[in-house]
This record gives sequence, C-alpha cells and structure tokens, in this order.
Amino acid sequence: MDAHTQPGDGSVRALGIDFGERRIGLALSDETGTIASPLTTLSRRRGKRPPLRRIEEAAQRHGVEVLVLGLPLELTGEESAWSRQVREIGDRLAARLSMPVHLVDERLTSVRASRAVRGIGLPRQKREDRARIDAAAAALILQGWLDGHRPEDAPTATPPAGDTL
Repeated sequence: MDAHTQPGDGSVRALGIDFGERRIGLALSDETGTIASPLTTLSRRRGKRPPLRRIEEAAQRHGVEVLVLGLPLELTGEESAWSRQVREIGDRLAARLSMPVHLVDERLTSVRASRAVRGIGLPRQKREDRARIDAAAAALILQGWLDGHRPEDAPTATPPAGDTL
C-alpha cells in the first residue's frame, strides 16, 4: 500500500467484508479512514458462485480503494479449508478490482457483533437478524484494521468496551 492510501490521512475509503457460507457482511469506512459502519449484507446460496460482482459494484459505487477481508481462523490460530477458500476469494477480488486486499483475523467478531447488536435496544426480531449481525461483524473487522493502520498520533475510533455499533 502506498502513501496515498494510508488510513487516517484523509484519503482512503475501505470496504470491510465478513465472508460467510450463507451471508456476506459488508462495512464501509468514512472518507478519512477513521470510522467503520455496517453497510449491508449479501445473501449467498450454497453450491452457487459467490456474489463477487455485487461486492465489486459496492466497492466501485462507494469509491473504495482497499478491501479488508476477515480471515476465518480456528480458535488455535490455525487455518482451515474455509480459510483457504476465503483467501482465494480475496485473490479473486484483488484481481477483479485491481486494489489491495488485506486479510484480518476475524476470530470471535461474530460473537462480539451479536453482543453489540443485542445491546442497542432493538426489538427482539431485529436484534436477532443474522444479516444485521454479519454487517456489524464486517464493521468490527474493518474498524480493527483501520485502528491498526493509523498514524501513532491519530485518535482511535474503537468504542470503549460495552459500547455498540
């Protein structure tokens, strides 16, 4: 990644992706590369090709310069067959969009996202909506990457423990 795409310098727009077997959560950073927000969730049908075109369209529509893809690792940190498939998806997206794809450890992001969504006071049906949780997980993946790549003197956007998305 070159200097003009560094988060926190006011020039990056990033798309976070939580790539699942049934749903794909998407999140978008603000124009400054400081704050990640849930964007949407795409449905995915088993046995069908992943909706890479829809991810590509979202990236282009929002002027994204970098993709941040959650890498599903085992709790031990080891990669699995699913991890390898997600890596392959990342390679395909990088080639299709001609932009960098950063892989980020996504262990426990769905659990954290579920707790955050439950904590915002929505009605039960909305609180348990898996699509909402997957988009929130994508936002957590992206926010972690943004926070880890900002200049040392820049403020962080990570909410304190217990705060919600």
